[in-house]
Amino acid sequence: MAGEGGRDVLVPVGDSETLRRTVTYAVERAYASVTEDADEGEVTVDTVGTPLTLHFVYPARWRTVEADPADVESARTLLDRVVAWAREDLDGLTAEDAPETVVFESSIVGTNEYVFSPGDFADVIAGYAAANDVQRVVVDPSFRPGGSAPILRSFEAELADRGFDVLEAPVTRRTRRSLPFTAIGLPEFFVVFSASFLFYLALGGWHVTDPYELITGVATAGVVAVTLASVALKGEVPNLRFVAATLARLAAYTPILLWEIAKANVALAYVVLHPRLPIDPRMVEFDAAVWGDMPVTTLANSITLTPGTLTVDVSRQHFLVHALIPDAETDLLDGKLERLVRFVFYGRESARIASPRERLDDREGES
Repeated sequence: MAGEGGRDVLVPVGDSETLRRTVTYAVERAYASVTEDADEGEVTVDTVGTPLTLHFVYPARWRTVEADPADVESARTLLDRVVAWAREDLDGLTAEDAPETVVFESSIVGTNEYVFSPGDFADVIAGYAAANDVQRVVVDPSFRPGGSAPILRSFEAELADRGFDVLEAPVTRRTRRSLPFTAIGLPEFFVVFSASFLFYLALGGWHVTDPYELITGVATAGVVAVTLASVALKGEVPNLRFVAATLARLAAYTPILLWEIAKANVALAYVVLHPRLPIDPRMVEFDAAVWGDMPVTTLANSITLTPGTLTVDVSRQHFLVHALIPDAETDLLDGKLERLVRFVFYGRESARIASPRERLDDREGES
């Protein structure tokens, strides 16, 4: 719960397109408060001559067990930039010989905690605010800690529940000026039409000799291709030979994944039914040797489908996985699923790349 009497202001900081304008707004509002230029009457200035402190706070959101020094340095650099902006804005509001009315503090919070949801971020902000007697928070409208999943409560609502006077900076985001359409030609149109037509026939039970099914299928696929072909493909038309080979390897991968799921189910059932319940949860981090949206998504979902492991976060190739038992971590670092996913998307040669454990050992040996 925020304090009752703090007049200082806190601004959560994260890299966003409206951060610069949010800083300007926060400085202007803080300056108006201490000089009684604000006519709203929300603030009683009973400490004239005492500078107001504007706190810029960066909630750590690298979601890792041990913070990467590069991430910490990046956060500090951003805070230094924000403070420089704020001083520049304040200099534009005050005369050269005017007394100091607003001072700035910056800090990184939540570095030793695992924060994920907006509620977690609100908790670390509340901890800092309580320690510094801050009650008012100005929020950047583009600041989205913990993702933007619609099932989660907003960061602003979480702060308000903790007793803060929350104000969203009235700054606007830039609007998208170009639609996500791509130029298409006859090959792209044919690919979308064929996929739609085959999907229609599959839904109808493959009645390929029924004229009604064929005519309605062609009409439906034509409508789909005309309306969606320009947004359905992300780049060039895929090589059909490559697609066929990938689908064949994916068909071979599916029963192996089901077998791994079955084995993990048995292992997890043993742990759950064991009288001593030998659960030893831990977070596992590793950089997977897979590249591209589809391979990374396939590996992340395969890990989550396997009982005992849950993919918590993925950033490019960096995986953060929750493992319920030590054997789950061992299997993860042995890299069987990763190797199989590489086989599906890149062929047999790529399966020979070292496992995550071998890569981690090599990295530790080099350091």
